[in-house]
Amino acid sequence: MTPRVSVVVPAYNNADYLAETIDSILNQTFEDFELIIADHSSTDGTMAVMQRYADDPRVQLLTTEAGGGAKRNWDRVSKAATGELLKLVCGDDTIYPTCLAEQVAAFDAHPSVVLVAAQRKLVDATGRTVLSARGLAGLKGLVSGRDAARRTVTAGANIFGEPGCVLMKRSALESIGWWDDTNPYVIDEATYTGVALQGDVYAIAKPLASFRVNAGQWSVRLAKQQAGQVAAFHRALRESDPTLLSAMDVRIGDARALATSFMRRAVYMVLRRRMG
Repeated sequence: MTPRVSVVVPAYNNADYLAETIDSILNQTFEDFELIIADHSSTDGTMAVMQRYADDPRVQLLTTEAGGGAKRNWDRVSKAATGELLKLVCGDDTIYPTCLAEQVAAFDAHPSVVLVAAQRKLVDATGRTVLSARGLAGLKGLVSGRDAARRTVTAGANIFGEPGCVLMKRSALESIGWWDDTNPYVIDEATYTGVALQGDVYAIAKPLASFRVNAGQWSVRLAKQQAGQVAAFHRALRESDPTLLSAMDVRIGDARALATSFMRRAVYMVLRRRMG
């Protein structure tokens, strides 16, 4: 029988954390799901970790050829999914045991919903908490997709959170051409916005996932580049529907995106010192 939910993991050089990610998915209280994992030509032991789960009937293991950026592997696992609802979890993040159950319940209670998002906890490489709850920019409960899209722009940040925070209708993702990497730094935010605009969003104002912050190099150049791509996403969204965003919305979002990029850089520098 076709599962209700597909959880997909596009793995790339995640050998150190992938087992923790997979275990968090397999230990869900909600049981009607499949797990699809694809290795994007990793150069570490990612595939060896994946093979430990080869005998689990819920698990399907795939490989993806090198190149194509995140989109190639994210599309690969998403297109292989058969469930009505889809969640992508990166290979170093985790979801809480009740994550699927609570997000599926929101879909069941609100038929107009195309995307359910929850807050997340930020952790460092050792699993220590950096921030206990982040995301959604004050959204709670049922909101229109247009309101959610406007809020993510004016916040200057991805209010939907990293992929593990989101469960969405697979058909809505397919209808926008799968993952949108027009601006690669905002592949998740741009995609979730495209999905959200097809209906309503339900916001669960508590953490149901954890995101691992990589304390690697975060340069001034990279901060500016990321902010530039966020601004490009904002402009394109306004051009596609001038009734959705005002020029002021875009200016506010661009300014906040630049500030957020440099704030993130500062956090990463603190974490690097803490780890080394």
